[in-house]
Amino acid sequence: MIEEVKVAIYKEECKEYEEESPFYNVVYSILLARWTKSSRLLHCMAHSLNPRYYSIEYLNGAPNRIPPHQNSEIAKERKECLKKYFANEDERRMVNEEFASFSACLDEFASSDFMNDRGKMDPIKWWTVHGSTTPNIQKLALKLLGQPCSSSCCERNWSTYKFIHSLRRNRITPQRAEDLVFVHNNLRLLSRRTLQYKNGDMWDIGGDDYDTIVNVNGGMIEIANLSLDEPDFEGVIFDNEDEDD
Repeated sequence: MIEEVKVAIYKEECKEYEEESPFYNVVYSILLARWTKSSRLLHCMAHSLNPRYYSIEYLNGAPNRIPPHQNSEIAKERKECLKKYFANEDERRMVNEEFASFSACLDEFASSDFMNDRGKMDPIKWWTVHGSTTPNIQKLALKLLGQPCSSSCCERNWSTYKFIHSLRRNRITPQRAEDLVFVHNNLRLLSRRTLQYKNGDMWDIGGDDYDTIVNVNGGMIEIANLSLDEPDFEGVIFDNEDEDD
């Protein structure tokens, strides 16, 4: 992505690829900070298991691209992830051997079909078709690469925040609002373990539908329900209402 951004910026500025660009340097620092924030063990593991990033089409798409197993940063994070996922050394060694076959096109992965399909098939389909000889990393790849990209968790959190930071409590401090959202969400999750919830007697704002928080049974949820019938939590919201207002 960074390489593609650089190409676009340098093309717009009519500069050679080796020249200095103050604008690109600013954009690069922002992208690098975002990458560092999002670069976690599972991210690097998923990147390492995506066959697309080993394909000739991808590697030739921009200068300086290398396959994930040759990137020292990604390789380090991948190894840490495997240590956490496979605590047994013998099992982890077997997984490393499977990954070596996959990433270096060894053994069964040396087939032309295996290599040609890397850049043309969906990663999930690729592993389903070609990953049977490496069952351990096939199972891991299907789990990681099958994760959907969704903002539903953020949307649900914002909806809860909107419910707490209402017109009646518009002077509540950001930290207090954050704490109330945290407590509210955790109380809601804990309520799912109770017998009342399993019997359908316990509320759960919107359930897994984040956009229904203000519309349950055709109307606004009663404010008292926000506490999950916890008097202490209800007191936190209402006892100091005059002070907040």
